[in-house]
Amino acid sequence: MSKIRITKQFSFETGHALYGYDGKCKNVHGHSYKLSVTVIGEPINDNTHVKYGMVIDFSDLKKIVKEEIVDLFDHATVFNKNTPHIELANELQKRGHHVILVDYQPTSEMMIVDFADKIRKRLPENIQLHSLKLQETETSFAEWFAADN
Repeated sequence: MSKIRITKQFSFETGHALYGYDGKCKNVHGHSYKLSVTVIGEPINDNTHVKYGMVIDFSDLKKIVKEEIVDLFDHATVFNKNTPHIELANELQKRGHHVILVDYQPTSEMMIVDFADKIRKRLPENIQLHSLKLQETETSFAEWFAADN
């Protein structure tokens, strides 16, 4: 049977700040992120199976990505917990804001590595994560490929 790649796209709004950065992104700001998730596997060959002909049901992939990434990161502000931004994060949390503290600089590059780890842990055994594309702006994005890792 042939290996087939399936891609589902997601979007979410997230704020962040890059501590120690030498440009405008040191300030708190946000992006309308677009995330493309591509998995690879063989379509189910059992014609008695309810998912016959599918690599993975798009709704199953959607559930994983929404639970692990979209629902968590949408309308949140992400800070590296190992920087002085922790003081700002604590103040925002006290005021009822949704803040995510991570142990990395919240760049597209580092976020996509985090996302890959989260998604891979939830995929069925016979499905592999092939690639991710995280688009930060209309012209800027990061890509992660399993073959490179």
